[in-house]
Amino acid sequence: MIYVLAIFLPLVGATIAGLFGHWLKDKGAQIVTCGGLLLSATFSVIILNEVALKGEPQTIQIFSWIISGGFEVDWSLRFDTLTAVMLVVVTVVSCAVHFYSIGYMHHDPSVPRFFAYLSLFTFFMLMLVTANNFLQLFFGWEGVGLASYLLIGFWYEKPSANAAAIKAFLVNRVGDFGFALGILGVFLMYGSIDFDTVFNATPGKAAATMEFLGGTWHALTVLCLLLFIGAMGKSAQLGLHTWLPDAMEGPTPVSALIHAATMVTAGVFMVARLSPMFEYAPFALDVVCVVGASTAFFAATVGLVQNDIKRVIAYSTCSQLGYMFFACGVSAYAAGVFHLFTHAFFKALLFLGAGSVIHAMSSEQDMRHMGGIWSHIKLTYAMMWIGSLALAGLPFFAGFYSKDMVLEAAFAADSGVGFYAFWMGIIAAVMTAFYSWRLLFMTFHGEPRADEKTMAHVHESPKVMTIPLIVLSLGALFAGYIGYDAFVGTGMNEFWGKAIFVLPTNTAIIDAHHVPLWVKLLPIFVGLIGIGLAYYMYIMRTDMPAKVAAKCWKLYLFLYNKWYFDELYDKLFVQPANYIGRGLWKEGDGTLIDGLGPDGVASLVRNLAGRVSQLQSGYVYHYAFAMLIGVAGLVTLYLYTLG
Repeated sequence: MIYVLAIFLPLVGATIAGLFGHWLKDKGAQIVTCGGLLLSATFSVIILNEVALKGEPQTIQIFSWIISGGFEVDWSLRFDTLTAVMLVVVTVVSCAVHFYSIGYMHHDPSVPRFFAYLSLFTFFMLMLVTANNFLQLFFGWEGVGLASYLLIGFWYEKPSANAAAIKAFLVNRVGDFGFALGILGVFLMYGSIDFDTVFNATPGKAAATMEFLGGTWHALTVLCLLLFIGAMGKSAQLGLHTWLPDAMEGPTPVSALIHAATMVTAGVFMVARLSPMFEYAPFALDVVCVVGASTAFFAATVGLVQNDIKRVIAYSTCSQLGYMFFACGVSAYAAGVFHLFTHAFFKALLFLGAGSVIHAMSSEQDMRHMGGIWSHIKLTYAMMWIGSLALAGLPFFAGFYSKDMVLEAAFAADSGVGFYAFWMGIIAAVMTAFYSWRLLFMTFHGEPRADEKTMAHVHESPKVMTIPLIVLSLGALFAGYIGYDAFVGTGMNEFWGKAIFVLPTNTAIIDAHHVPLWVKLLPIFVGLIGIGLAYYMYIMRTDMPAKVAAKCWKLYLFLYNKWYFDELYDKLFVQPANYIGRGLWKEGDGTLIDGLGPDGVASLVRNLAGRVSQLQSGYVYHYAFAMLIGVAGLVTLYLYTLG
């Protein structure tokens, strides 16, 4: 019973808060949704213990969903180790965000609607991770897309929030088109979309080919690449990443929930879930690895120069997702999911900590207008330090265990793409440490750069906001140490069971434990270099950042404008589409269709009526004259017919 309740309690809370929020008021909606998430999180921990630690995976059939000829789809909940881990991540972080939102959204006029959206999003995410077939996975996949659109555009009176929500929705649709094609291809090839059926049949399909885009290709490579396109959109990988920073227009709790621990990790989860297919498509795995490594590097470079505190953390999320993907790309799925697990805690902590700073600074988000506030919000300051240390991967915080394992696995893969991923990850690690401490120093240290009125109101957040921070900080401190052995250590095989499949020839995660010592120490060393450089530039020599930006202004603008991806897409896609659409509207619809159709007919009738109306002069002699002409015409016609 607790298995079903863990999944559907958020839906119950969302339904009650959404439909009856007018009567429940703010407090009632908060009790219903927060209570449901607290129970769901508790049940998820119990499920993790039973399914993963005791080794008792199970599948619960809810009902038969579709029966059409030979095509049958059941609505089933799949509980294995991968699902159990994701359940804990989603429900615990969502629970913390729900309680935090009580304080953060206190003055908002639409509190019931906000909490209903949060719980609805959580339900769809839980549906995604418990899916037992591709169609159910797609249901959850599209559901989180819908809920993220509602949450990003929650403050719909702001044009920028509306634009960000539409952008997120459309960019994700691009990825989802590939994802949908992949699912159709799976059905075409296997005659089924049930996970177990597909996975069991995959070894026999390893050499199969298929016709696609006018050519003959390795079937599993095509299917895995199409499915990965969906993951690129949902997880904001290079090329389909442009929606993520703009999504910061939503309330900060939304950023923590969607962009730290849940929706953006759906792509990583999907690749790990489909490991039995990806393992037989080595080229697709190489693509996953290269895209992930490139994203880690790209996003870190952009994060170096952003000034909005939430955008810095957003690009950090994009970069860390790259780490998870390139781990999966070298068949170290367990390492990728381990980093997903630890990252959820410290990144949600950083986002909510940033929200606490914004709350203290009277909604100010620009770090250039902060500074000198650490003594006013000491608890938030400490929480941001913990999150940043975990993000930088310093011993012995959560990120140290997972990020180092990802890098070691990439090196141990002993392949071209593996080495590329390793060095991109090392370079990204330097930049990660730098921009993390740039954020800390600009926000909390130095002379206050805010006006006196803002500084006079700087204060610590209420307990309903700080307690969730403390809970998440425990994960940022201890999740790596506690989970290391089970996720990627000696207990790995027993822990994961059949949830993740790796071919015996792909031993990167095993070999990662035996890499040279310098490989293990290098991430720590470069992290310390990044921190030291940030300290030198933003504490000791505060004039240096401006001088460097002025001297390297072309590079600075290139990074500040996010490698001009938005401008490029605007020229390649937006402007031509706008030109074609306007042409079809003005010329095609307006001139051609309306001109020859309704408007043309109406204009002709109007002109004829106007001419006829001119005959109605009002003078009797005009009418008499017309009658005489008519009589003469009739007589002429009569005589003509007689002759």
